[in-house]
This record gives sequence, C-alpha cells and structure tokens, in this order.
Amino acid sequence: MSERQHNEPERMDRSQIEQLQSERLRILLDAVAGSNPFWTQKFQSAGVDISSVKTPADLQNLPFSRKSELAADHAAHPPYGTNLTYELSAYSRLHQTSGTTERPMRWLDTPSSWDWFARCWEQIYRMVGLRRDDRLAFPFSFGPFIGFWAAFEGAARLGNLCLAGGGMSSKARLQMIEENQATVVCCTPTYALRLAEVAQQQQVDLASGSVQKLIVAGEPGGSIPATRSRIEELWGARVFDHWGMTDIGSLAVESVERPGGLYVLETECIAEIINPDTGEPVTPGDEGELVLTNLGRLGSPLIRYRTGDLARASTDKSPDGYELLYLEGGILGRADDMVIIRGNNVFPSTLEAILRRYDEIAEYRITVETRRAMEHLRIEIEPAASCDSPDKVKQLVETVGSDIKDRLNFQAEITAVPADTLPRFELKGRRFVRN
Repeated sequence: MSERQHNEPERMDRSQIEQLQSERLRILLDAVAGSNPFWTQKFQSAGVDISSVKTPADLQNLPFSRKSELAADHAAHPPYGTNLTYELSAYSRLHQTSGTTERPMRWLDTPSSWDWFARCWEQIYRMVGLRRDDRLAFPFSFGPFIGFWAAFEGAARLGNLCLAGGGMSSKARLQMIEENQATVVCCTPTYALRLAEVAQQQQVDLASGSVQKLIVAGEPGGSIPATRSRIEELWGARVFDHWGMTDIGSLAVESVERPGGLYVLETECIAEIINPDTGEPVTPGDEGELVLTNLGRLGSPLIRYRTGDLARASTDKSPDGYELLYLEGGILGRADDMVIIRGNNVFPSTLEAILRRYDEIAEYRITVETRRAMEHLRIEIEPAASCDSPDKVKQLVETVGSDIKDRLNFQAEITAVPADTLPRFELKGRRFVRN
C-alpha cells in the first residue's frame, strides 16, 4: 500500500478494499459474539454460525436487520435497547434519530466509535476538496439529532475554523456566515433554501458572498437536479451531496470531479444492493435497496442493515480514480415512501424534481389521501413574492398541474395557499403527509 493510500484510504484499489473489509468484518463479529445481546440473540434465533463469516461475500449467510426490529428492541428495553457491545459506562455520546420513519431512538457511542465517525468525515472532506483555510458554518440546532455533529468535530480535528449556529435565528446565522466569511456551509437542502429565502427578505445577495460550497444531507434534495440547481443559483456555490444516518454513520459523499452521485466509503462499511422483494442481489446497474454493515462502530454496530433507501450502482469507470462503489444519481428515493396514484408508482423525490423547477414556488406540501378506495394526491403550493397577483397565482397552479399530468400521467389536486402558511424547516423537511 502506498503512503497516500495509507493516509487516504478512499484511494485504495479493489483488492485492498476487500482485504480491509474482511479484516474489519472479523473484528466486528468477534466483538459482538456473546457480548452484544441484540446480535447474539438475533444470530442464535437464525441458527447461523458467525465464525464461518470471514469475507464480505459470506455476509449473505447472515440475516438482514431492519429499523423496525431496532425500534421494537428499544421499546422492549428502554431507554437504549440491547444493541450495546460493552457496559453502559463505556459510552460517552448520545444522539437520537430524527423519527422520520419510526419513533425516535436513542443511540449511544463509545469514544472509539465516535472517533470512527470523525474519521469518516475526514474522508468526506478530502473528497469534496476541503482546503486548510476553509471556514465552515453549521447552521443547525446542535440538539440530540446527530445532524452535523460529527461533521463539526471532524472539521475541527483537521484544524479548520468551525462556526456553531445553534440557538440562533436564520437571520443571525446568515449574519454569522457573512461576518466570519464562511466558505463552506453544512445543512439540509431544505434549510439551504430557507436561508436563501430569508436572505432575499433581508436583501442579502448570497451569490456574491463568501460561501463556495454547501455540503447537504438528511434528504434526497442534493441529488435532485432541480433542487440542487436552485440552491447553487441562490448561493452562487457548488452543492455536494452527502448521505448518512444516525444509526449507521456518515458513509457516502459526492466527489469534486463526479457530480450527481455518491461514493460509498467502503473502507468503513460493506455495501449491498438487493431486490427489496426477494432480498437477492440485483444486477449491477439495476435499482435496488441499499444494505449496509458498518465496520467501525463496534459499540453499537449494524449488520446487513436494510436502509430503505433505493440506489443504483454505476457500471462506468470512475473519472477521478476512486474504486469505491458509486451510486449513480445518489439516493433515488425510499422504498416505504412510494405511493400508487392511478396505477403510477410515485415517490416524493419525483414530485420535488418537478416542483423545484419553479422559482415561483416558495414552499409546498404533498398530502396523500384515500378517496373512494383510491389514493388521491393533493399538493399545496405557497407562491413566492414574485407571484404578486391573482392571475399569476392562477397561472402557476394551472401550469404545475399540467406539468405533473404530462410527466406522471395523472391529475393531482393543486391548491395555492397564502404567504407564510406552510411550515419552514431547520433540519429535515416534512413535506410528505399520508392521511
């Protein structure tokens, strides 16, 4: 292994990646065997011998795990569940899932596991081209949701100036970014758009400001071309998508030279893409569900974890020399978010890709209802200030309705609502509602 590959593991070739994965997989399984109640019980119930699992290919002998299992375990064994490899006194960090798909769960990390989190971010920062003189702004609450906690500490360890924006209004955060000449902003796509909206209200020209990059996560917006383009236009900066979960880690990022997709940090995890219905691996290039085993979070690991996120492995050669798994188009949607409208499979990200094309839409909300035993889609749109007459609002509603019908082959109910009616979000946007 070259010195560069040692210092930058993301630069390893395939054989080195697979050898490292095998070594770390054995360390992981040895750590949890008999020590971690959750995994010990799960493997015993499945009748599997984990001593036979020595390579990533052997993982198929182990059962999948799901968030619903973890949620049930937390409910049965409050407050932290049984996915704990060590005594409680060994843990030093507590975070909490956002509760987007399940009831929020508390997640514990040991100092070693948290160090692994930060090292994942060191790889992420290298891949987005972070410079030593970059100043990073983190405009989020710094509450129990893991958000960008690890991103903050990872950048601080690299020696970069880090600006914590907890407990501040959006206006104050914009002022912090401007006064400290921040060059990188880490936030959700939703909040990047919200900050831009507040900047327009305050007559602040973000596009001429100091910010050069935005690292966005928590939602699929960073991989949706219309959302991405709007953020880049409003900020005059490059958007880099990033993927991670509180329970699995920070494990994928877009690189400087290959926009529009995500590299999976395979030195820190083992990734599979499976058919959601059969559990069998899909052919490379086909869409499937992303399944991950993280390799550095020994205190509370996840093994063959079905993320619920849909992805497609690229079969093209990497233009920037990485031999990591590349997810073409990033995260394509969530398997459990799909709805069938008039016989059409529809994901919230598909609708966002249409709605974000319109600068005249300040915010929106999608509600799925059952009417006469059929799914019905209602979309509320809040016109932007530029839509300043009833005629313009009417035209916008008609245009959006026609656009959705032409692209998705069904008629959605589109209604306009008054300014400031729909909620704004600091972290993940909750724009998709099932009634």
